[in-house]
Amino acid sequence: MNSKLRCVVFCLLGLAAAASAAADLKPWLGGPPPALALKDLDGRLHRLSDYRGKVILINYWATWCGPCRDEMPSIQELKKRLEGKPFVVLAVNLDEPESRIRIFLSQMKLDFTVLLDPERKTARAWEARILPASFVIGPDGLIRYSLVGEINWDHEQVVSQIAELLPTGKR
Repeated sequence: MNSKLRCVVFCLLGLAAAASAAADLKPWLGGPPPALALKDLDGRLHRLSDYRGKVILINYWATWCGPCRDEMPSIQELKKRLEGKPFVVLAVNLDEPESRIRIFLSQMKLDFTVLLDPERKTARAWEARILPASFVIGPDGLIRYSLVGEINWDHEQVVSQIAELLPTGKR
């Protein structure tokens, strides 16, 4: 392959990688969010209404899900980038033993809230059938974006979309 063709192929591959890294959050066209009331690893109950006034990233995941594991560091980076702002991550694990989740979290060094959905009732209500499945909730408590599949959460485009939802004066 000559060097010009190699350069073109390299550029096209780079554009394809950038496009997949910047997968679009899809505007939500459905209705209001289903109920969410789940316990975290320490047994504390978290309700969606507890976070009213904040932007919330709800991410349905499992330790056995490769794309879920792959996107976790970018979720952690997004949380870090929006630190001090009214933003929270709720990572909802689907029906796995707490011991497995704790080992995974210690290896990944993640510090966002992990909720347990032991019978997958909440996942079914949210129609999170394919993992990872994510929803971005606005400060008004309504779903603004959804996404099925992996995304680079700390990509500028994604960070901008989420930051635009932050309450005025807190960006």
